[in-house]
Amino acid sequence: MPIHGMRRAAGTCATLLALIVAATLPGVAQAKDTPEKPTLTMAVGGLPGLYYLPVLAAQQLGYFKDEGLDVTLEDFAGGSKALEAVVGGSADVGAGAFEHTLFMQAKGQHYRAFALMGRAPQIVVAVLKSKADQIKTLADFKGAKVGVSAPGSSTDLVLTVALRKAGVQRNEISAIGVGSGATVLAAVSGGQLDALSNVDPMMTKLARSGAIKVLVDTRTVQGTQEVFGGTMPAATLYASETFIQKYPKTTQALANAIVRADHWLQTASDADLLKMVPPAYLLNDSALYVEAFHNVRDAYSPDGLMPADGPATSLRALSSFDSRLDPKKIDLNSTYTNDFARKAAAQLK
Repeated sequence: MPIHGMRRAAGTCATLLALIVAATLPGVAQAKDTPEKPTLTMAVGGLPGLYYLPVLAAQQLGYFKDEGLDVTLEDFAGGSKALEAVVGGSADVGAGAFEHTLFMQAKGQHYRAFALMGRAPQIVVAVLKSKADQIKTLADFKGAKVGVSAPGSSTDLVLTVALRKAGVQRNEISAIGVGSGATVLAAVSGGQLDALSNVDPMMTKLARSGAIKVLVDTRTVQGTQEVFGGTMPAATLYASETFIQKYPKTTQALANAIVRADHWLQTASDADLLKMVPPAYLLNDSALYVEAFHNVRDAYSPDGLMPADGPATSLRALSSFDSRLDPKKIDLNSTYTNDFARKAAAQLK
């Protein structure tokens, strides 16, 4: 064989060997097909919050890139704002609460969740310590000014469900959008709020400093069941039915990356976490961030799959306070699919 032929053959063997090794590495989710839409934009409803940590991990650890995707993360003050970007077409897919798919179906628009990130909302409802003498329970919230990430977002919805159980209607409070990052601290210190419904790490930071008194805690599966009577699916990746049908390989690649991130979060050490998270998100207090992470760790889905009772629990809770949501007119099976997450999870075994 000519020398150049031998080199070519050796090079081919080396390439094949590299591919075989890569395919057999533990924990590596390989994209089965090239995504139809490799460059895309994802709208996220508050990226600094631990609620969306699987998205951040997938981006920071290169999981999207491993799947052949170039994902631009567009950050918004809350899930409802991110949804607007997806519906308006400025974003291809959304990272947001599962309930958005229910509300969109009620409006005649079909969106489907295809990878679960959170099996508990991770939302804390608390009263400011300065108001704790007047507001001792949820029943005392009438007339209160309550900070939420954005009106209509999951922080607002969880607040509304919890208040309704205590006999307080949504129109009896004032919900004020305060974001989910450092803007929360400014709103609390500015004296414009009586109470707060928000996510970590901000709620852990405020509780640690003694600024708030926690009344409702859905950072654990148990705490969530106490409020909602079942598993309440939280953060998901979702897209329009049109997108999923048009780009099934892209949807699978996104699910692969997110389920891999879900899996990573189950066993990541504190050091792993701090190495992955950008310094700007650590609030100049890495110990606080780690504490907040441990407060919510139970809330992350281990496999990206929608729990069997999740959609029904969500619909029951949401329809209890929003008359626009008629349970008889909602087809739960068309608001989510486990097909992509199941394939993604199988690759990690």
